[in-house]
Amino acid sequence: MFKNIVVGISGGVDSAVTALLLKKKGFNVTGVFMKNWDILNEKGVCLAEKDYKDAKKVCEKLDIPLFQVNFVKEYWNDVFSTLLEKYQSGYTPNPDILCNKNIKFDNFIHLAQTKFHADAVATGHYVRTNFGSYLENFKPYTDVFMLQALDANKDQTFFLCQVSQQSLRHCMFPLGEYLKSDVKKIAREAGLTEIAEKKESMGICFVGKREFQHFISEYIENKDGDFVAFDNGKVIGKHQGIHQWTIGQRCKISGLDDAYFVFQKDLQTNVIIVVKGTNHPALYSDLVVVQNPHWIVNEPLELTDSERILICDFRFQHRKPLISCKVIKTLNNQLIIQLSQPLRAITKGQYAVLYSGQICLGSAEIIYPGPSYLALGKDMNTLEKNLAELVHSKVNAYISSSNC
Repeated sequence: MFKNIVVGISGGVDSAVTALLLKKKGFNVTGVFMKNWDILNEKGVCLAEKDYKDAKKVCEKLDIPLFQVNFVKEYWNDVFSTLLEKYQSGYTPNPDILCNKNIKFDNFIHLAQTKFHADAVATGHYVRTNFGSYLENFKPYTDVFMLQALDANKDQTFFLCQVSQQSLRHCMFPLGEYLKSDVKKIAREAGLTEIAEKKESMGICFVGKREFQHFISEYIENKDGDFVAFDNGKVIGKHQGIHQWTIGQRCKISGLDDAYFVFQKDLQTNVIIVVKGTNHPALYSDLVVVQNPHWIVNEPLELTDSERILICDFRFQHRKPLISCKVIKTLNNQLIIQLSQPLRAITKGQYAVLYSGQICLGSAEIIYPGPSYLALGKDMNTLEKNLAELVHSKVNAYISSSNC
């Protein structure tokens, strides 16, 4: 049923090993390199060109054809323009989630099927589905579930939380059953040592090594404003634009010994309200409101019955431990998520991603982080107790992933 497979080749070790594993399985493998960004970085270099050269090395070594496709226009329209719009509105978007939703698992899959006549598409994401790594359990007219990867530290279901059911049904994820260390070992044994030792890209790929404030100011006009201390209402510094800052971020305010962190951004007055100390109770909340949820399969039955309450797990940042929550559906298709523990710097524009065991249920954009611990009058002892429990859960999660 599945013979011709198009693999997204990025020039990194994960996509390289994905192609290698598929070829060993006997599939007809075609490599496709996606060029999504063509603007020079701060050093006058187009990073996509270097990655393409590495992709060519991989495909030459594996003896598979490689084609380059240009999605620069689509990326600008469907990802980057949205990102700029969100930052100007005081939100903090996630470009990786938007790119997977609109480019890699939409435009790319459509092109693979129409131009390259692919039976399926494969990527180097650390994700599993109940259809199997190679779609060996594929069933027509049956929904596919997206599952967390074996390597908990590399699991990327968070970034695929907005992918459509239609796209996911025809995707192979060979690395879902592997540890990252094993993937690098496979690459070295295949003579791809240079690729195995290549430094992984971290953060937003098109920013490069520049500070984000410098990068974003090339696209959004700076607008000077005040840093105002929450505790006394005094102006304690100046900033060059709300778009340069996100909730919970440490502010660089000259002349102050104490560390201040962003609490709120006021679009009307262009004021950024800051609080003293990284664990200030104003930065913590245990309630989240989201809208227009995207369910990877179907809306959970618990939200369609009379009570409209779902018990599941939650995260809004990649690699953060899952915490239990209660999800309540409102009549206007919003979800109110009550967390079992307070979390720091929950921010509008980020995604609340929901899980049931190993299954990623779906996600929704955060439109309101809920009242802070300070606003609710909860004392610091309660916060410190919950923080201690959160740290303990992080340690246990790290130990569990290390023992995989």
